[in-house]
Amino acid sequence: MSRIGKKPVAVPSGVTANLDGQTVKVKGAKGELSFVVPDDVAVVLEDGAIKVDPRDESKRARALWGMSRSQVSNIVEGVSKGFEKKLEISGVGYKAAVAGKVLKLSLGYSHDIDFEIPQGITITTPKPTEIVVAGIDKQQVGQTASEIRRFRGPEPYKGKGVKYADEFIFRKEGKKK
Repeated sequence: MSRIGKKPVAVPSGVTANLDGQTVKVKGAKGELSFVVPDDVAVVLEDGAIKVDPRDESKRARALWGMSRSQVSNIVEGVSKGFEKKLEISGVGYKAAVAGKVLKLSLGYSHDIDFEIPQGITITTPKPTEIVVAGIDKQQVGQTASEIRRFRGPEPYKGKGVKYADEFIFRKEGKKK
């Protein structure tokens, strides 16, 4: 029995949800998203909430039940509030700046890195050592933040590189004489 799947997804005020077969379409203040629910899972819109249930007791249906409910919850939250990930840059001379639709990163390489900002994502740099990735699609926000982090991941000796704001880097001790 899925503990997550049992909970119905409440549709907040200002957000409209429609069901078209297995497709859930949600429209809110920040935009519009849709998700196609797998056939093993039934989805129903009732009393201002979206309820997800497995069609049978197969292992696949039970596995997709909680995942489908989480996806529907994420699109409802995305169109109402949106998602954001914060990245921190540490290292001497490491910095970031947004120029139009390009994020310019100086990460200690012999060249600057120009990262093309994807459609539907907004990137801001409140400080030169801080990057905020925001958007309505949780998967796309996480993927974009991960791609930026991959340019120079944090290293364990000095902690230099790009890391998530809430990430803890396990520090190692250097060489001993």
